[in-house]
Amino acid sequence: MRRLFYPGELTPEIRITGGDAHHLARVMRAQLGDVHVVAGADGRAARMTVTAVARDAVTLRLDSYVEDDAPARAEVILVQALLKGEKTDFIVQKAVELGAAALHPIVTEHVVVRYDAKKAAAKTARWQKIADEAAKQCGRLSLMHVAPVGAIDSILGDVEIFGGVDTTVIFCYEGERMQSMRAVLRTVMSARVVLIVGAEGGFSPTEAARLTAAGAQPVSLGHLILRAETAAIAALTVVQYELGNLDV
Repeated sequence: MRRLFYPGELTPEIRITGGDAHHLARVMRAQLGDVHVVAGADGRAARMTVTAVARDAVTLRLDSYVEDDAPARAEVILVQALLKGEKTDFIVQKAVELGAAALHPIVTEHVVVRYDAKKAAAKTARWQKIADEAAKQCGRLSLMHVAPVGAIDSILGDVEIFGGVDTTVIFCYEGERMQSMRAVLRTVMSARVVLIVGAEGGFSPTEAARLTAAGAQPVSLGHLILRAETAAIAALTVVQYELGNLDV
């Protein structure tokens, strides 16, 4: 069942307004008595029955709470260098499906695409829309936050990522020959894992040195050369699997 999201705590009766109400009423053609699963901002979900449909609002009544999914053993944040074309769109969608809590798009030395402030803001809004749609489709209990586009320095200076308590940071680096991703992940006991993936061409030696100096661990994805978008999805899947976040 397609999931709806409500930007507040679920109460005995809620009103969905704005674009979500239009989609529910006009696209999904909601009728009185229809039952939908609604996820609230508090992370709870419930089966709710449509009790009123208007042009700009849909009212629902809470019937029963849905049993929460098993919580992730560790929260995973994806830091992804911008890719050419619509590849970043694809990664955003798949990151949602694979359970990432947030995605930070960044600009690195090997990034080909460059956006001015206006275009970067428009791209961020587009990616958040893609993420929200993917969350509704795959049945998540929470939306994935897409951060504004930033330089690699913005990540290095982010205390939540590099100064966060109980956080492990790893980055995929083709120059790494000693540490496999699996070997590193099997030693992780942190509550949060930050995964950093580069653009086409990966990270420069200077960037790799700066990431390592900041506390990130370089890891290898193996001896095969992967496309940037393949590396991102493969790495995120491995992280979620090794952390036990894909267990039933």
